[in-house]
Amino acid sequence: MWARERETARRAAREAGRFLKATEGKIIRVDKKGRIDLVSEADLESEKIILEMLKGSFPEDSILTEEAGRKGPLSSRTWMVDPLDGTTNYVHGFPFYAVSIALMENEELLVGAVYDPSSDEMFEAEKEHGAYLNGSPIRVSTISILQESLLATGFPYSIYDNLQPVMNRFEKMIVNAQGVRRPGSAAMDLCYVAAGRLDGFWEEGLKPWDTAAGSLIVKEAGGRIATFDGSPHTPFSPNIVAANPLIFDSMLATLNI
Repeated sequence: MWARERETARRAAREAGRFLKATEGKIIRVDKKGRIDLVSEADLESEKIILEMLKGSFPEDSILTEEAGRKGPLSSRTWMVDPLDGTTNYVHGFPFYAVSIALMENEELLVGAVYDPSSDEMFEAEKEHGAYLNGSPIRVSTISILQESLLATGFPYSIYDNLQPVMNRFEKMIVNAQGVRRPGSAAMDLCYVAAGRLDGFWEEGLKPWDTAAGSLIVKEAGGRIATFDGSPHTPFSPNIVAANPLIFDSMLATLNI
């Protein structure tokens, strides 16, 4: 039903990702939006590539991007774009970053694409049509015990203002899971849950463009998603928990001990 939208998201993510890969290690200008929140020339150029492709294909749609904000006409359809999720990783040459593009109509996510330029992996999903990695179907893991699970998380840019609650949750998960990783790209973390490489993920302080594509991919791969208090998650929610269905309730319970 949304084949054209899905193809456009895929092409835009790949084109922007190719630019990021080609310029990795060559970016000169890096600015700070906050104490530890970076924006580089690469973010802006990647965003420009994506905006041109989306506007050219769907001029009537609205676009919400990390750097440029909201663009285009008012519309029930909004593209949510993170041109470089994992800027700090990218700037330091740590190869864990991605381009994330999603389409939402009213409050319903329809299409999501997350492209990892470093490994040339394209994660994508279309509502009610499954989740895929480079064209092959993916599913969440079947680990059923939290103590045997591998989890991921991230820390909000505001962590210095709210350190203890974040670290309390981190400590709970460390002592109740087999392992916890902090790779540095929420979009990629969600895709790794969808592909069964991670069993669960939680984070707070994220923005709509961070989670929109990845959350749809997780759901279409058979995963569950909610906020910390168990309420339904949207890209505008203040936090997120994503996991395979077998450990999802245990993750929620542990976070809320």
